Amino acid sequence: MRQRTYGNLPSELGGFVGRGGELAELGRLLGSSRLVTVTGVGGVGKSRLALAAAREQADGASADGAGDAQERYCDGVWLAELSGVRDPALLELTLAEALGLTDHTTRPPRTVLAEHLAGRRLLLVLDGFEQLVEETAELVRELLRRSPGLRVLAAGRRALALDGELAFPLAPLEPAEALELLAARASAADPGFAVNDANRAALGELCARLDGLPLALELAAGRLRALSAAQVLTRLEDRFALLTGGARGVLPRHRALRTAIGWSHELCTAEERLLWARLSVFGGQFDLDAAEYVCAGPDLPVESVLDLVGELLAQSLLVGEETPTGMRYRMLETVRIYGAGWLESLGDAGRLRRRHRDWYMGLATWCELDWFSPRQQEVAALVEAELPNLRLALECCLDEPEEVHLGRYLAGTLWFYWAGCGRLTEGRHWLERTLEGGRGLTEPEYEGSRLKALWVLGYVAALQGDAVASMSALYECRDGAERTGNAVAAAYSVHRLGCLALISDDMARAAELLRSALDRYRAAGELNSNVLMCQVELAMALAFQGDLPGALALSEEVRDICEERGERWTKAYALYVLAYAALDSGAVAEARRLLAECVAVNHTFRDLVGLVLAVELLALVNVTEGRPAEAAVLQGAAEPMWDGVGMQLFGSGYFNAPRLMCQERAGELLGAERYASCARHGRSLSVDELVERAVREPEPVPAPAPLPRPRTTPTPTPTSTPGPVPAAGHPGNRKPAGSPKGEPTG
Repeated sequence: MRQRTYGNLPSELGGFVGRGGELAELGRLLGSSRLVTVTGVGGVGKSRLALAAAREQADGASADGAGDAQERYCDGVWLAELSGVRDPALLELTLAEALGLTDHTTRPPRTVLAEHLAGRRLLLVLDGFEQLVEETAELVRELLRRSPGLRVLAAGRRALALDGELAFPLAPLEPAEALELLAARASAADPGFAVNDANRAALGELCARLDGLPLALELAAGRLRALSAAQVLTRLEDRFALLTGGARGVLPRHRALRTAIGWSHELCTAEERLLWARLSVFGGQFDLDAAEYVCAGPDLPVESVLDLVGELLAQSLLVGEETPTGMRYRMLETVRIYGAGWLESLGDAGRLRRRHRDWYMGLATWCELDWFSPRQQEVAALVEAELPNLRLALECCLDEPEEVHLGRYLAGTLWFYWAGCGRLTEGRHWLERTLEGGRGLTEPEYEGSRLKALWVLGYVAALQGDAVASMSALYECRDGAERTGNAVAAAYSVHRLGCLALISDDMARAAELLRSALDRYRAAGELNSNVLMCQVELAMALAFQGDLPGALALSEEVRDICEERGERWTKAYALYVLAYAALDSGAVAEARRLLAECVAVNHTFRDLVGLVLAVELLALVNVTEGRPAEAAVLQGAAEPMWDGVGMQLFGSGYFNAPRLMCQERAGELLGAERYASCARHGRSLSVDELVERAVREPEPVPAPAPLPRPRTTPTPTPTSTPGPVPAAGHPGNRKPAGSPKGEPTG
């Protein structure tokens, strides 16, 4: 039976008030329809209601005992936030990321999504799709058609207009619920606030004036900290006629929301209004440092930004959230759009977008440098959190042909994120777009960014198994680097060409290119994770050619440098090589220890290639220790992971030798039926469950019967047509030392 995971829903902030009847009805509709869309005006509470309903479904799915929700959503309840997605090409990627999918292949993300969902039963919550309604509808239609166990709960201002869809129009709050919400939010801002006989009538009138819209009520609640209910009502009434003006036929609730936001805008100081407008250039969350850099200026001193952010928080115009990367802020989409309109009217939107872009180019530059440091994991988390803003920065570069070179620089600088954190498809998307744009830019000062984008594209394409695209980009980079005298770009292009030779089983050519790349790196004074990875790859080429002492010396040096610098990503691959060597020499316990650390690090960085290769080798460790059933489970678990990498073991004779050896020994000890049963159980494990299983200390087993002593390293038999090129730059993508010299005794 599939192990159950329960999704990625965020915890409720501030409590959910009212809507008991709507929650019950929404739950009933989800029981009878595979697509339910909560619709309504901005600010009516669609997102919160959908999330509350999703949490109820998730709680039912995770409860002990049998139940409808348990059976219906045994694979979890998952949220995909779409409000920050503007590029249709990123829609499917965003859904895949929300589901925790990592795929290194060149398969279209839609195919990856459909295959992942095909045999699963889960609830997918889509929030904020209005800007991509047609693309979202098309994707949802296909996923529902191909995934019979999938149900979708959407929240947007309009329905998706699909067959079988049940629309759930959300009305404003009833008077009692509106008053309850207003009081709850006001008391959260001011613990001394309470509803009493003196203010009850004014508060009720305020709720009525705001049509019971939750967002409008929350904005008004922020004012009750400084004003009485009667004063708030008076100020609202003074502006009602002015602020509800506009086109004929506008629904009252639309006017009420605009009234509430416009009224909040009117009550802000000039500096607060200016900051509100400028903060609208951010996508998703942002931190104080970014706000200070982007928004400050002669008319908004940097030292005032912190206090102004505090005021906007107090007025519910900003939301603060404590995250793993520190305190971050965001605007509700309706509030952001209002601010963006004001920024446009001020004629300052273009300048602020460029300033926003410059901040995130600087952040990416800093993160690239800090990747080679003890802060590597923190850098990965930070870039993950800032991805919506980095996307906006890349779009800004592409909007102006003369600034496309900045987009190339930014896309290339993020190589560590695309390659090291499982974002290959998106990385290739941006690299190809920036290289395609601005083809007329031939000035020498732009050539460096183009060459960097080319070698990163070659790297990413190789990781996806696209050898043709990889070679094309790398040869273009090498030729351009030699023509312009760019020694660093030349070193990177030669390095990645060496990787392609390595994973194509051409060990002599690989060793030649990788040695040349290391010499070039040293001459250029380059030292970072890429350089160390090149050294690990050279170690693998030596091992394949029988020079195990040379391979060990190189890998141990890399491990020592990584430990000195606090680098973990490259170290994991050095550990893989050392584990293979330990297993080859009979040090099985040491091999297990090294592989457990390797698995944990690769999982941390979402590096699917390194993870699956370490799991494969750990399976061989288990059968060597006398745990054939566990070996079969791990081999079974590796099989679906290969779907996200490409052809299993890349069609390479070197790669296949340890897997075949493990399969043979485990099959002999278990028998075909038991082996198949264990492998089937492994295929049912989630990646998290697999990793937890792989890193835990195993139970002792009786001493196994001696296995045959090591035999001569077999000569691999390359396939007549090489399989897809796997992760260039990943030492795990080779069969260390050709294959183990034999099957070490347990």
